[in-house]
Amino acid sequence: MKLSRFLLLISLATFFILLYVYQQSEIFRMGYISHKKQEVFQELLDKNTVLRYNIQQKSSLTRIGNKVSRYEDFEMPDTFRLVKLRYPQNNRGGIEQGIKTKNFISRLLSVKTEAQAKTINP
Repeated sequence: MKLSRFLLLISLATFFILLYVYQQSEIFRMGYISHKKQEVFQELLDKNTVLRYNIQQKSSLTRIGNKVSRYEDFEMPDTFRLVKLRYPQNNRGGIEQGIKTKNFISRLLSVKTEAQAKTINP
């Protein structure tokens, strides 16, 4: 009789302990969910504030577009051109080779390329 009663008490204690641990983990999980929702809510409030400011200042993209389109001399270009600057082939190689030669000589003679400060002890 004592053994069965002991096992019953251990089983009930284990059940309540597991229930308590589950409850605490759910509290933490819901806290994280609430925190994420609060961040999203704050972000939406910030966007709303910016939009309200734009409306009050009448600086929305639609209003700016309407103001620009009122002027008859304003035109959007139909086509565009891409301008690319080309180096002459004979000059390009000389520049790169001069840099390589300078670096090689610097490394050969162990010349430091960065500035180094020396401390003065009075």
